[in-house]
Amino acid sequence: MKPHEPERRTPDRVGCGPLIAPLSEQTRPLRQQVFERVRAAGLIPRVQVAKELAVSPASVTTITQELIESGLIEEVAAPRDGDQPGRGRPAVALGVRAGAHLVAGMKLSDREHTAVVVDFAGKLIAGDVIPRRPGAMNLPELLDAMDTLLHRVCTKADITPRDLSAMGLGVPGFVDCEQGMVMWSSVLADRGVALAQAATARIGLPVHIDNDANLVTLAELWFGAGRSLADFAVVTIEHGVGMGCVINHRIYRGARGLGMELGHTKVQLDGALCRCGQRGCLEAYVADYALAREATTALNWAHKEGQSMNVLLESLYDHAKAGNTAARSIFRRAGRYLAVGLSNVVNLFDPSLIILSGERMRYDYLYAAETLAEMEQLAISTGRPKPPVKIHAWGDLLWAHGAAALALHEVSERLLAPSREVAAQ
Repeated sequence: MKPHEPERRTPDRVGCGPLIAPLSEQTRPLRQQVFERVRAAGLIPRVQVAKELAVSPASVTTITQELIESGLIEEVAAPRDGDQPGRGRPAVALGVRAGAHLVAGMKLSDREHTAVVVDFAGKLIAGDVIPRRPGAMNLPELLDAMDTLLHRVCTKADITPRDLSAMGLGVPGFVDCEQGMVMWSSVLADRGVALAQAATARIGLPVHIDNDANLVTLAELWFGAGRSLADFAVVTIEHGVGMGCVINHRIYRGARGLGMELGHTKVQLDGALCRCGQRGCLEAYVADYALAREATTALNWAHKEGQSMNVLLESLYDHAKAGNTAARSIFRRAGRYLAVGLSNVVNLFDPSLIILSGERMRYDYLYAAETLAEMEQLAISTGRPKPPVKIHAWGDLLWAHGAAALALHEVSERLLAPSREVAAQ
């Protein structure tokens, strides 16, 4: 593996991963808790780790020495107050050894594929994007696209795929993360595909898969607004409508790994046809293909064969901004359905924060003041404030960052909890 070692003095490390409140977690092995504290903090003194975990400094010293000898963390000279030189031995903090492992994260979507390479401390090394034509692919085509993009992003990072320790891979649809199965996806022509196994065999390193909405949630949990929150929800609006939910700093996937499918909750009996094959799903009224369907009927626009969906939607949005009543009513109707979905999220989970994310967040009509006000009206009235709503109209690399977080999690779990594999045998 090519070296990607950080400078020995790096006071600007910000860390990655959940920022769990002190004394709030006692169930995981202490070795993992210590490592996760170091990773989340970026740089942290041993005494602070001991204080936050309510254990003896001697215990922390023993564990951190083991982690240093394993090459997972390192001692870093901490900056002095005011950056003034001082007498005596300089203060020492602990940080993740960034060059210990590299991982890749990738999202395969209906319109473009994105990938990143990050180091063990979560720092971005390289990223890349490949556009594609819409439509479902068979498994060999998907694996070819994955392999091509992986080699491209590795070339940008000046490494080879063999230098990676794992890859996280996200696709839209119904994904069983634990079993590595894609039950249905808009990017795959077949159902019930063992994608993790096939991808691992193709590129020769462990591949972990998940639903793309879960990956956005992981990105927020590891790198974004959700790092210090115990509970929050992310609703994504792009080619479909997805949702991820964090409970007690951990992403919730359901008993069979297929939960949180907000886009496929029903908002209209015998309603509009959804791309999943059922009718009346929230997605069928809010997603981009729903807006395009309304535009072709209400405005009598022809969606030409091969025409980009983005071109049609941009035109619809421009007409709405220019005051076209029909165009504005299309966004308003979609926004009202979105308000129904968001109010259900509030009523079911009572999250501390709701994050709206995805490319469609550029269309502010979807989350206009009327939409958010209607969400509050539809949510149960308890006398307490409703959760705030944040808008994150970030680019598609965010999804790939979430996939990288999945890979980082799996690599550290494998390294720090080897007894889990032994117990399963």
